[in-house]
Amino acid sequence: MASTTPNTSFLPYGRQEIDEDDVAAVVEVLTSDFLTTGPKVEEFEKALANYTGAGHAVAVNSGTSALHVAYFAAGLAAHDEIITTPITFAATANAALYLGANVKFVDVDPATGLMDPSGIASEITDHTKLIVPIDFAGHPADYDSINAVAKQHGVRVVADGAHSLGATYQGKHVGTLCEATALSMHPVKPITTAEGGAVLTNDADTFHKAAMFRTHGITRDPSEMKSNEGPWWYEQHDLGFNYRLTDLQCALGIAQMAKIDKFISRRRAIAKKYSAALGGSGLGLPAEAPGVESGWHLYIARVPDASRRKDFFLKLRELGLGVQVHYIPVYWHPYYKSLGYRRGQCPNAEDFYSRCVSLPIFPRMTDDDVDSSIERILQAVKETL
Repeated sequence: MASTTPNTSFLPYGRQEIDEDDVAAVVEVLTSDFLTTGPKVEEFEKALANYTGAGHAVAVNSGTSALHVAYFAAGLAAHDEIITTPITFAATANAALYLGANVKFVDVDPATGLMDPSGIASEITDHTKLIVPIDFAGHPADYDSINAVAKQHGVRVVADGAHSLGATYQGKHVGTLCEATALSMHPVKPITTAEGGAVLTNDADTFHKAAMFRTHGITRDPSEMKSNEGPWWYEQHDLGFNYRLTDLQCALGIAQMAKIDKFISRRRAIAKKYSAALGGSGLGLPAEAPGVESGWHLYIARVPDASRRKDFFLKLRELGLGVQVHYIPVYWHPYYKSLGYRRGQCPNAEDFYSRCVSLPIFPRMTDDDVDSSIERILQAVKETL
């Protein structure tokens, strides 16, 4: 396979895509009257809602904040429980702990790393408030099955969609598949606002609670106030946080949203090329479930022998590929161990972790970059597996 890209060129696993339109949008705000909370925030929220079909969007300053806000707005409180999976970034679980809730982990499908719906019902108790599926690597979870379990047991579903803006499930966009969805706009995500996130929901009450919580729990709506001493008056009704996103960042987000379909299309093309070229390599490769169009935030290969994963990983790094592992099971972290969690409780998740390597995939990759990445991956397979 010919390539004009030398093997010494570095390709990270993910990277932001910024062009002159993005720069111009931010510069325009720098010369405007608003730098923090201004008209660009609502404009960005409308862009997210319009694109996904969600009824409401609440922009916040990180994906972690989005999870915290979404859990609060869905009613999670002290001594409640969420059910999620350990193949995720720690923030999915941490945000529940922030509210004094507890976390239960269920296992994953060994082929995909996605929540296995068959393991949920046995973990539900009288304290269970939320089921939190992860749209891992940009592939939506099995929402039909998860929502059915939730409905049967009277609990709510809040999704961690940090990876999946732009993905669809049964023809519907992520952001409309459950009661609320938390997004991330970190630089490696489908679009970026540098740091940033959002909560999408069709529920007016969830939207209202989320919007207040991200602004200290404060309202300026006269119809909600207990008293009103004048036009300057505002009231704090909840112990909220300052999770606001700036106009500067929202201007970048608006410019990015105009290109999201192009970004996702390119990710899909790269994934298709990887799958065609690596199909006979012996690596376990990701695939889309029927009715799903993944956003391909990550392209995760799995080695056949877990004992060889480290050698494979290090060889890829040596060859100039900035590969990564997503994720260390959350309950393996020392903090979670201090809470009583132990290794072994989700064997499929632990096996998935032990085999997985995230390969480079981002919109700016050229065909030559992809060809070069494939060459290096096949070389690493030959030398280490």
